[in-house]
Amino acid sequence: MSSNLTPLQQGWKDNMMDNYGMPMLGLVSGKGSVVVDEEGKEYLDLLSGIAVNCLGHQHPAIVDAVTKQLHTLGHVSNFFVHPQEIKLAERLIDVFNSDQPSRMIFCNSGAEANEIAFKLARLTKKRRILAHEEGFHGRTMGALAMTGQPSKREPFAPMPGGVEFFPFNDIVALKELINKDADDVAAVIVEPIMGEAGVVVPDDGYLQKIRELTNECGALMIVDEVQTGMGRCGELLLSRAQGVQPDIITLAKGLAGGLPMGACIATNEAANYLTPGLHGTTFGGNPYACAAANAVLDTFEKDNILDNVRAMEKRFVQGIENFNSPLVKNIRGKGLLIGVELTAEVAPKAMALAREKGVIINAPRPSVIRIAPPLIITAEEVDKALAVLSDVFIQLSE
Repeated sequence: MSSNLTPLQQGWKDNMMDNYGMPMLGLVSGKGSVVVDEEGKEYLDLLSGIAVNCLGHQHPAIVDAVTKQLHTLGHVSNFFVHPQEIKLAERLIDVFNSDQPSRMIFCNSGAEANEIAFKLARLTKKRRILAHEEGFHGRTMGALAMTGQPSKREPFAPMPGGVEFFPFNDIVALKELINKDADDVAAVIVEPIMGEAGVVVPDDGYLQKIRELTNECGALMIVDEVQTGMGRCGELLLSRAQGVQPDIITLAKGLAGGLPMGACIATNEAANYLTPGLHGTTFGGNPYACAAANAVLDTFEKDNILDNVRAMEKRFVQGIENFNSPLVKNIRGKGLLIGVELTAEVAPKAMALAREKGVIINAPRPSVIRIAPPLIITAEEVDKALAVLSDVFIQLSE
């Protein structure tokens, strides 16, 4: 074994494909907002599995719901239906709150949810799908085709065709792109906030303007809420909270509180595009994942989780502003999806220093730190994180 690798890291090196690179830590347990590595060191987790563990680790509601389901009914495939699936579908359609009839399909990830959205756009029989430069929608071929990051697409070219890109937050560029052949635009896909691009927030009213343009040309509006949905931004669905009614919304990440689950919800005509044989997924709607997702929604209601998200957002933002650090250029995001834009490309160094001090953060871009903790994080934990981050910024400024 290499002397500088832990046992879990060595196991990764010996057995796993290198698509992620060497993991930074080997984690063995977690509770709430805290995780523990294989050497027993504790970390305050401000990444939560990349915005997945919305209720943290070992949340009793999820543990209880999944345990009960394990003792009730196992996987049944998509040949059959079960109570947890219908209960969850009804609740999510109610959250979607369209003024037209809506339907949905469960899957296993955000990439798969966006793959379904890609297929729905293709079923319009129009050819053009418009997406954002630097946007991210997943790594399966259809989702990747809509991802506006050439470095991720080029190794797998040729991509599925028909996707064209325009700058984020540039409604003039989108209008010009549409007008090249407005009658052949199948869909426009948008993230309310671009997460993997560095927590990039558009101007107020941006989604509404996209909705207006898609209505004018008869195109679908697809909103990728994989990262912004399920309470992450202080709302169950950020687009709906902004008064926008998309044709399609995709969800995943926090949906089942850590279990693999995605969903694609469609309304109006798009709700009826899929007919038997056009799409399927063996594990979609799995009883355990559905039970966990129902427990997540129950906990949101019972424990006023969204109120905590909004309060902890203010605490984080005010705390970082109070650093008065020359490294902090801008603080952006919404809810507990926070991006700290730096004045220098030192985000990877900040991430490493914070980890040494027992706090896990993420650097999606060289000059951006992403903070996305469990939505149950407490004021005391936020203050602990702020103290560490303050020390990190001081150290980097010296």
